Amino acid sequence: MRATRKPRWIPAGESAIVAGREIGGMVYVGRGPVVNGEPDNAFIDPTRPVARKGGDIDAEGMSYWPNYSSIHPRSRATYLAWLADGRSDPGVNVGYVFLYFYGLERRFFVHDADPDERRAIMAEVDRLRSVYGSNRSASNYLGAFLEAAPVVIGDVKEWAPVFERSGHELPIPVRLAVGCMLRDAEPVPAEWMLSWLMTHPETRLRTPAVRAFPEFKALFELRFHQRFPTGLKVTALRRTLSLRYRAASGNFDVEITPQIDGGGIPDIADLSKPVARVTPIAEEAIDDLLKFSRYLGRDPEGRGTIEAHALLPDDLHGLFPCPELDELKAWAQQRIADGGMAPVAELIERLEGAPPEKIGKRQLTGAADALARLSIGMAPDPRFALRSPKLGEPVMLFPLPVGITRLEDVSAHYPPALLSLVMGTFVAHADGAVSDLERGHLIGRFRSSNVLTDSEKARLQANLDWMMAVPPDLAPIRRRAKDVGDQIRHGLGRLALAVVGADGVVDPAEVKAIEKMYRILGIDAGDVYRDLHALASATEPVTVFRPTDAEPEYAIPASQLADSAADSAPIVLDQERVAAIMADTTEVSNVLYAVFADDAPEERPEAIDADDGRDRFAGLDARHRGLAEELLRQPSWTPQDFEKLARQFRLMPAGALETINEWAFERYDAGLIDDEGNLSVNRDILDAPVA
Repeated sequence: MRATRKPRWIPAGESAIVAGREIGGMVYVGRGPVVNGEPDNAFIDPTRPVARKGGDIDAEGMSYWPNYSSIHPRSRATYLAWLADGRSDPGVNVGYVFLYFYGLERRFFVHDADPDERRAIMAEVDRLRSVYGSNRSASNYLGAFLEAAPVVIGDVKEWAPVFERSGHELPIPVRLAVGCMLRDAEPVPAEWMLSWLMTHPETRLRTPAVRAFPEFKALFELRFHQRFPTGLKVTALRRTLSLRYRAASGNFDVEITPQIDGGGIPDIADLSKPVARVTPIAEEAIDDLLKFSRYLGRDPEGRGTIEAHALLPDDLHGLFPCPELDELKAWAQQRIADGGMAPVAELIERLEGAPPEKIGKRQLTGAADALARLSIGMAPDPRFALRSPKLGEPVMLFPLPVGITRLEDVSAHYPPALLSLVMGTFVAHADGAVSDLERGHLIGRFRSSNVLTDSEKARLQANLDWMMAVPPDLAPIRRRAKDVGDQIRHGLGRLALAVVGADGVVDPAEVKAIEKMYRILGIDAGDVYRDLHALASATEPVTVFRPTDAEPEYAIPASQLADSAADSAPIVLDQERVAAIMADTTEVSNVLYAVFADDAPEERPEAIDADDGRDRFAGLDARHRGLAEELLRQPSWTPQDFEKLARQFRLMPAGALETINEWAFERYDAGLIDDEGNLSVNRDILDAPVA
């Protein structure tokens, strides 16, 4: 143990005294050389004043580029205490970690450390990354060190694929391994092609590639092998690989010579066509994993459950087996054999492993998707239903044609057909009982259709069966009808009429049911005849207003329609007028959805993630993107610090400033950097809406 002013490296196992504090080894202590006009930031200068107490864990007395010689005395005390206490406190600002790391990288790359010491430094940097790797800058710089270090000491005989970036350039293992394949005219296999794709600086894959990485990797490799059974053949560029390590301290960079036999290695850093060829494979895999990924987003521990497994693409089921799914299928098939009705609580319990306290749309959507993987349908499907089953109510299970797994993909004819059934069921239930004739009439509406698919007809039949078994709750309509305007209520009434009269005829019994429906909607039952008249084929003139404004308004005469209803004679409707109303169901269907939505359990809104492909830095290349990300980490920069940061990304400062500001004006209608004196960063861009 010694106090020192002469610059020297304190090796592991030794210690030094600085400002009365004993600190362990693996640090430089003494007055370091001047680099770029200031003392080297890898050295602890013992002549600098140190506060008696530290406590500056947030590094308020430090800049983005920390230097022991220029930080506040209180920050020096905090740093020395951190060094003495094990260098592992995750609560300290990452700036202290960089102060320490500057010395480690200098010792490894600049000074003549022996192989054992270099391996010890590698182990220490790896330890630091395990503690502070959640910080993006620390992860990038420490990771770049750990990529380059094995090349220097020649420890690695075979490179393993990497799938995470550790900086803003293609990782060294990928450049070396794939470069050797190209040199030897070998095709690039799936795993290395995925590594190249995911770590390419211009690639931005969506959330499932990360959140569901094991499944994404397996699916990518399956699809890759289908297109490139022997691997992807890539023509090498003439440019030979030349590696350099650029220090995080900004004070040096060194050339790295790989210890690999076989001559020059082609550099793949500027190759983009191979990545472009496999990007569609990755995007296809991501699309197929969207539902699975979103499920994991809601339940990170849900991988391996029946519901999660059922959301996997079919070609992954064998690679990720789930015996519980076979049990679910057997249970569902037995329920279908017994008539199809199954308690919704039992279904959710089988999927989630515990009885549900409440049931929401998300759970039901997941259940429908899980069953669809087994070629079993569930009604109602919450994507289209006006109301979902409640605890204590059943769902209807039914055979679904094989291959129908994307339940949201229906024709434009399905939603209005389902709405027609709903309104018809409302009318049928209005008199308290549903006759076989009414049921048959409703079934006939979709069975004879030549525009609905067989799958859609099966789903409509199951929905009708469910609505017949679980009568619609008309109370919400009665209760809330007063909250909507007369126009909407009459629109609902006319839709009910159009549904009943879809075959062109309305019989007296149906008129009676419509009258009850009108009363539920809060409409005068006498208006049924006026609306029927508007749909009728009769062409007799109808007086709406007398020709003088001085006289009061008159109701539309019911004419022969009321008499027809009383005389048990059917009323013939104009089918073109009926079809026009059936085609224009958007507004009234929205009202119906709103009516029932209020009764649904409240759910937390879906979290927005990168599944939608949005990118705050879209339009910037990898180097300018990386620079912009770093600039947003603090509100202002000195010109010197900005220049140093730009050169870290191998960019000319003035050109980088112009490029980033032009991009920001085009994307956000505002500059990112104001270069009057010190450079001020417009951090409002962090909160700006992403296009």
